[in-house]
Amino acid sequence: MSTSYTLFKRPVVLRWSDIDANFHLRHSVFYDLGAAQRTDLLASLGIGMRDMQKGGYGPVLFREECRFLREIRIEDAIEVETSIAHLSRDFRKFGFEQRFMRGEEVCAILRVEGAWFDARARKVAAPPPVVIEAIQHVAHTQDFTWLD
Repeated sequence: MSTSYTLFKRPVVLRWSDIDANFHLRHSVFYDLGAAQRTDLLASLGIGMRDMQKGGYGPVLFREECRFLREIRIEDAIEVETSIAHLSRDFRKFGFEQRFMRGEEVCAILRVEGAWFDARARKVAAPPPVVIEAIQHVAHTQDFTWLD
């Protein structure tokens, strides 16, 4: 396993349509922003949507859960930090943690659990070597665990 980890951190742009009647971020937007950030993370590692489509594989989610800690308003400068919370030894299963940050303040923590899906065989499978190599460079959470 590589020891050169990179924390994927990107600012988000909030839109008027992201805000609810209480003038803060709608709960479903956290999930949408998280999905967009994970897609951006994979693309930054050289695993774009076209690559996955051409290779016949992609991620599938089994669970998605968000803890809302502080409200986020449209004028807030928010960054989302993405790291890996757990992996199976064959990299077939994964868990990501995404922290919605306002400066040093954690506003929400989104956790997803999933696996790589072989679209041709229509089943969960270990990802191609290019994915395994790329994922080895993503930062791990402090409580990272290997799945047996």
